[in-house]
Amino acid sequence: MKVAIETRGPVDEPYLKMHHQERLLGLTLRPGSMEIGVRRSSLRSITFDAGLMGLCPPQSEYWIGTSDMTHVTMTISDEALMAASDGAGSRIELRLERELVDPRLRALATAVDVERTAGFPSGGLFLDAIEQALARALVLGYAVRNYGVRVYRGGLSPARLRKIRELVQERMEEDLSLEEMARTVGLSTAHFSEVFRNTTGQTPHQCLLWYRVQRAKEMLRSAEMRVLDVAIACGFKTQQHFARVFRQMCGASPMEYRYQSLR
Repeated sequence: MKVAIETRGPVDEPYLKMHHQERLLGLTLRPGSMEIGVRRSSLRSITFDAGLMGLCPPQSEYWIGTSDMTHVTMTISDEALMAASDGAGSRIELRLERELVDPRLRALATAVDVERTAGFPSGGLFLDAIEQALARALVLGYAVRNYGVRVYRGGLSPARLRKIRELVQERMEEDLSLEEMARTVGLSTAHFSEVFRNTTGQTPHQCLLWYRVQRAKEMLRSAEMRVLDVAIACGFKTQQHFARVFRQMCGASPMEYRYQSLR
């Protein structure tokens, strides 16, 4: 999923024709307004409150006039939508929604924007999981025709779960993707995410963080490494993100944990 920030202010030309090649979901970050319409001769003014969303299918065209707004855009891939649908063999078509109010989509999009503001410290696995959740909600609520959404039951076999644990332990300092983890056990990303949670009670991203923190605890028991070096060695992009995750899981900061361990 691609994430971008877009600010539109007064333009030199009074009207602009927009053409989107990709499927975009937008979340308004601050109140603003825009003149918009399919035809230049029939624009209407829309006021966007912070949190209002819009959904633009690929190949959609429209005109905009005066505009003043800032929003974050998320590109949802065809692969994610097809993985979420039940046996759909072709591209999933979604409706055009200019003023979209959906608490679930808003919560997911807000999580993406918080991650963007922080510099994407959680890595690709976190965004992959959010994209899958967005895709499921979009297929169920905004598809042009009805599609089912697969519900996977059961869990991973012990052999497959062992493969995932070995992969995570070997490459936890890297930015693992959901696709890589699913491919390791020969499953689709949607199937893998569902059965992994059924098996472990965690999302793949939560599992990766747990292993990173366990390795960090081992390193912190030695006074030789700086906390920043421990964070980087365990796959955290910033010391601040490491400290936040560590406190959430352990109830103490990395320095507090080290002090308690070395007493």
